Amino acid sequence: MARKERIGLWLVGAGGRVGSAVALGVAAIGKKKADTSGLVSELPVFAEAGLAAPGALVVGGHEVRSTTILDGVKEANREAGLFSDDLIRAAAPSLRGFERNVRPGTLLGVSKTVGDLAKGGRGKKDRSTASAIARLSGDLASFRTRHKLDRVVVINVGCSEAKVQKVAAHRSWSALSKVLVGKSPSVLPASSLYGLAAIETGCAFIDFTPSTGLRLPALRERADLLGACYGGSDGKTGETLVKSVLAPMFAMRNLNVLSWTGHNLLGNRDGQVLRDPKAKASKIVGKDAVVRSIVGGSPETHVSIDYVRSLDDWKVAWDYIHFSGFLGTKMAMQFTWQGCDSMLAAPLVIDLARFAALEMKRGSAGIMKHLACFFKNPIDVRDHDLSSQFRSLVEHVVGEESP
Repeated sequence: MARKERIGLWLVGAGGRVGSAVALGVAAIGKKKADTSGLVSELPVFAEAGLAAPGALVVGGHEVRSTTILDGVKEANREAGLFSDDLIRAAAPSLRGFERNVRPGTLLGVSKTVGDLAKGGRGKKDRSTASAIARLSGDLASFRTRHKLDRVVVINVGCSEAKVQKVAAHRSWSALSKVLVGKSPSVLPASSLYGLAAIETGCAFIDFTPSTGLRLPALRERADLLGACYGGSDGKTGETLVKSVLAPMFAMRNLNVLSWTGHNLLGNRDGQVLRDPKAKASKIVGKDAVVRSIVGGSPETHVSIDYVRSLDDWKVAWDYIHFSGFLGTKMAMQFTWQGCDSMLAAPLVIDLARFAALEMKRGSAGIMKHLACFFKNPIDVRDHDLSSQFRSLVEHVVGEESP
């Protein structure tokens, strides 16, 4: 009997709400303590695609805070009422095993907010960009070797970064590589350091946040030279997911969207980080792009995000859509979305790991555009219609049109 392939899932931000929820999900499914609800990759259409078993993923990661994966799970239970004590007890041995794979993240290129959150934690103040990339790459190589992994997928589920200030070195790999070996201050944010470490080690890299990751021209050039699989960015889990379903309805019925206003409230650590106006601005870009790209014209669009500590992991979005129809009649629609942030995100991270590992197995390289349905701002994809994006996923993975 052929040996089953072993796939590693490396989480940047392993001890955070999403990271710990992903680890718990893998452990719970592996122990048959939970079903696979919420996993797109478990839909019947993908049954024969040859995806890795979701409960067999080997989890590791980087973390800058002292919080462990099990700490993150217990915090979610205590603060947001998630999970049951029985589930946590059953999964605890696996979570402790995953925690043994977690290594210190870098404090190079992080925001002041993240730096403050990491005080007293395990984050490393790397001496230079080159030394940070070398250390992070070494962690990934060691993880693959220790666990005899066939493939490793690195997914950034850490805190959102501000939009990077572009410099000349970002334009090409030849220019950037010269800067990286110097002792000058880093010209890359932390997400890009993790992304570089991943592709230099032969791993796939996916950014589930709106951070820079590998989106700079120089980094994309390097990824393509190395034949890496990569994708992102910013997981589409809540309000924007609904927008990508509703907006096509207005377009199909030839209804003129005059304005679309969305107000978001969230109280977890992501919301805390988004109090930084620069980090919030990078998040809003992806959330605000969907409506205009689908309905056309020039509707007024407004997106706001406010931190409400008491909500913790439960996020609330209220949207108001003002539109006109036949004979110029003005009408309105509004909806309220309330969901659990980490429980919406975690299954998608597992999906992305499975689909990315399959691409690596197939010998593919470059941007994984077929994964656009998972992101608010997918790289090099302008079609934001969820149904169209899902068709692309099915056609790419199984070679046939979706039902």
